[in-house]
Amino acid sequence: MKVNPASRFTFWKTSLKVERFFEPGAKMLINVSRYLRNARLVLTAAALLTSVTPATWAADTPFPESSTAYTKLQEIKQRASDLTMSAMDLIGIRYKRGGNTPENGLDCSGFVRYVFKEVLGANLPRTAAEISHAGEHIDPKDLQPGDLVFYNTLRRGFSHVGIYLGDNKFIHSPSAGGRVRIESMDIAYWKKRFNGARRINDIEQK
Repeated sequence: MKVNPASRFTFWKTSLKVERFFEPGAKMLINVSRYLRNARLVLTAAALLTSVTPATWAADTPFPESSTAYTKLQEIKQRASDLTMSAMDLIGIRYKRGGNTPENGLDCSGFVRYVFKEVLGANLPRTAAEISHAGEHIDPKDLQPGDLVFYNTLRRGFSHVGIYLGDNKFIHSPSAGGRVRIESMDIAYWKKRFNGARRINDIEQK
């Protein structure tokens, strides 16, 4: 059956009009999707901030408020809060191997080094394996916000590092194509690759 050329032209014009009609709506849906994704990130960060601020620790303390021990405890709480908040400010920064700044991208150790430098002025070693020798060893049951958690992701120990946030969550710069994000330590992938945790003494590392 022959098709009239004029009919073909009319069909093409109609299709073009339909595409133009729906194009703004499609763009709107894409923008809404992006806004929802960003909103979810903000809500996640806000929820974790609530859990890792000084309220995370029990309100009761065995130390008098005027004691040196009490003052030190408050400093530790504030330090942990500052570290976790600074880390979560970087959510969405793209991964870049060897990256040291948010502007150019960050790899896992670059992310950790940047946060600790900004908050504590601490100069940590460059690689995850080297950082794993800094500070003191921490038992997993004693993890506190701001501690470092290490993983075997490259078939060698201590090849990946992130910052513990509390509630069995940590934040890190994952791998090529990824961005800084929050993960659960309870996920099977991370549980079987966990290598240990460290707590950085900011005085020793300055």
